Amino acid sequence: MENLNIPKHVAIIIDGNGRWAKEKGKSRLEGHDAGYQNIKRIGKYILKRGVKYLSIYAFSTENFKRDEAEVNHLMDIFLLMFNKDKDFFVKNNIKVVFSGRDEPLPKKVIDARNKMAKLTENNTGGVLNLCLNYGGRAEIVDATKEIVADGLKPEEITEEVFSRYLYQDLPDVDLMIRTSGELRLSNFLLWQNSYSEFYFPEKKFPDFNEEDFEEALLVYNKRDRRFGDAKK
Repeated sequence: MENLNIPKHVAIIIDGNGRWAKEKGKSRLEGHDAGYQNIKRIGKYILKRGVKYLSIYAFSTENFKRDEAEVNHLMDIFLLMFNKDKDFFVKNNIKVVFSGRDEPLPKKVIDARNKMAKLTENNTGGVLNLCLNYGGRAEIVDATKEIVADGLKPEEITEEVFSRYLYQDLPDVDLMIRTSGELRLSNFLLWQNSYSEFYFPEKKFPDFNEEDFEEALLVYNKRDRRFGDAKK
């Protein structure tokens, strides 16, 4: 492989599971199952490739508006990830953290999520930030509420301070990928994506593989990241 500049923080909106399933004559639930298996496969690859932080948009605050059977199935997938598949993350030395609100997640999902975070907290092979019941605007509102509750004075609030009040204190996103060709952020990591490079492959997430990520890296390396500085 070429000697490429590897982004420190990659974020992925895992879009297209349902459409992938429909194209193959499968149910939407089977599409979500395939998407979950790919989180493990491509997530492991990305972190072993040298990316330090990988944020996955697993379930948004708005996703609770979906059909009840679909929401329940997604909750079952999370329980599978946090309970039966926990050894996968331990074996691959992946630290799992979570971004998002508790309510209205089922208590059993919250408990299993917290156990997963505790189990992997000392792992050093990269951080998987699962955005579960997550919304970018909600995160900014929740951070603001905490700042007010802590009694910070206006002059004490900087961008660096505000960042520490987000769900996870992680570096800004360098490369944001949304699969299936959709060209929008959908309320994902609005603060952290301020200067990220966007990449929108046509492939639906269950088919997004190692070669596709390498193509994303090639595109990323061709970008000129100036961060507002015209002289760069």
